[in-house]
Amino acid sequence: MSESLDARLEAGVAIVSVLVFIGILVGGATMADGSGQTAAYTVVGAIVAFILLMAGVGYWLSTKQE
Repeated sequence: MSESLDARLEAGVAIVSVLVFIGILVGGATMADGSGQTAAYTVVGAIVAFILLMAGVGYWLSTKQE
């Protein structure tokens, strides 16, 4: 693959991952209905899910062959 295509693929995957993170935060906040402890668990869960997702994406991108 060309370098510009690789860069676009990496940027696209990163953008989609961030959108998933924002979706989890918004969806969790909507479901929590302002309940303090539940909303806090939702935020922590979203952060953990985002870290795991980005680690998986990073691993996939690092092992991808031409």
